[in-house]
Amino acid sequence: MEVIEKKESDNNNNTQTGVDSADNKELEEHHLKSTLHPLKHKFVFWYTRRTPGVRTQSSYEDNIKKIVDFSTVEGFWVCYCHLARPSSLPSPTDLHLFKEGIRPLWEDSANCNGGKWIIRFKKAVSGRFWEDLVLALVGDQLDYGDNICGAVLSIRFNEDILSVWNRNSSDHQAVMALRDSIKRHLKLPHSYVMEYKPHDASLRDNSSYRNTWLRG
Repeated sequence: MEVIEKKESDNNNNTQTGVDSADNKELEEHHLKSTLHPLKHKFVFWYTRRTPGVRTQSSYEDNIKKIVDFSTVEGFWVCYCHLARPSSLPSPTDLHLFKEGIRPLWEDSANCNGGKWIIRFKKAVSGRFWEDLVLALVGDQLDYGDNICGAVLSIRFNEDILSVWNRNSSDHQAVMALRDSIKRHLKLPHSYVMEYKPHDASLRDNSSYRNTWLRG
């Protein structure tokens, strides 16, 4: 009888210890989450890479690969510090940073009525401007931030092209305010020309950088 009681007691102690351990783990996770700094939006990094001169049957959408998502300041820095720098990536490669739920495609429902501001950079300086833009986007520092979908850095052979995508190309006030905000946060020299192109124009001519609508 004493042996049975002792075993029951041991089982009770083990059960109690298990509950305490689970509670402690939950408390630790709660404490960790409470010390993080949430962003206004959750973001996703994507990339697209094609081999020059090689034809493929896959669509552009099939070539877009998700890298990582994040929703806190700490999560962003963990991700960003492990990403390859643009200067080390081969041409042609596209880096995309978009809000969660928005694919970096013209046809996406969040993008189809919008457009993008386009800026061309010499390859020696594009990485710095891309980083400044990423920080402004993640930190929700650009004007009309809710109208912004994401940003793309297109790494090409002779130059790199940075673009900021927005939801509504017909909202002239929001489009021009976004232009001014980009200029301000990137501290763009006056020699840089910004071009705006609606996505429906890109769909019509299947080109990212023709048929300019507005110049900044």
